[in-house]
Amino acid sequence: MSVFHSTPSVPDRHPVSTPTTGASEATATPRTAPDPSLSEIDPKPLPQYSLGKILAVWAGAALPMAAMAWLVAPGLAGAFADRTAWPKALALSLTAGLIWQFVLVLLLVHREQGTLRWSVLKDALWLRAPRSPRTGRRGGWLWLLAGPFVILVYAREEVPKIPAPVGRDLGDFLQSAVGQEFFSGNWPWFAVIVVMGIFNTVLGEELMFRGLLLPRMQGVFGKWDWVANGVLFAFYHLHVPWAIPGRFLNIFILSFPAKRYRSAVLSIIAHSSQTVVFSILLLLLVLG
Repeated sequence: MSVFHSTPSVPDRHPVSTPTTGASEATATPRTAPDPSLSEIDPKPLPQYSLGKILAVWAGAALPMAAMAWLVAPGLAGAFADRTAWPKALALSLTAGLIWQFVLVLLLVHREQGTLRWSVLKDALWLRAPRSPRTGRRGGWLWLLAGPFVILVYAREEVPKIPAPVGRDLGDFLQSAVGQEFFSGNWPWFAVIVVMGIFNTVLGEELMFRGLLLPRMQGVFGKWDWVANGVLFAFYHLHVPWAIPGRFLNIFILSFPAKRYRSAVLSIIAHSSQTVVFSILLLLLVLG
């Protein structure tokens, strides 16, 4: 299914004037300005992807990340001759994969829209304030909805997980004595981790899945596009396959709010909450 772009009727620029009396002019109903808190459901209809294109974009994000984790990182580890070689290689490889996702999103949007101006980009990637599905109002108290989804992100971490292979979990490394010693006063690698976090939850995964893919999946999946989006996002984690089962919870934590309120910003806030806290804790470690 594709979204059809309906052309609104254009009023005549030079309407024929009709003689009016002074009384009728005095009693004419004044023109009321539109409520700025109300906006159109979709300012510009977005094209709908075919199933083949959805899977191709998914592969364009998932396969490079898998290659970086399982092929590039082991080779890169050989370039570091110390006991932190593997974590450093993994961090650099995954950061490169996430930056590629950002580049891919921009390439696809530019090809589709013909420009990367912010006025176009914010609608093309749902980078807008949340919109009430009942009233159409944007922003306001709706921003408070981010709170429960942030809590759910942290609650998800309490769900039992499949253990990661030794050395594959950067979180374990940062909690180890070796990791804490490595990051103490280490500003360059602190910057690498912060950049990885930004491209992970703001400019990479969320921009790709909730910003680009979700608004273009309704043509294939209808009202269940948010469920399909969450499933694709779970299986995207080929670079950390042990995390895939737990990532199905993101169907409700990330995909659902983005679809219901037509805003990828809500999912970006929820997904980024851990990155913010983690970066603060890491900063304290660097300063210590």
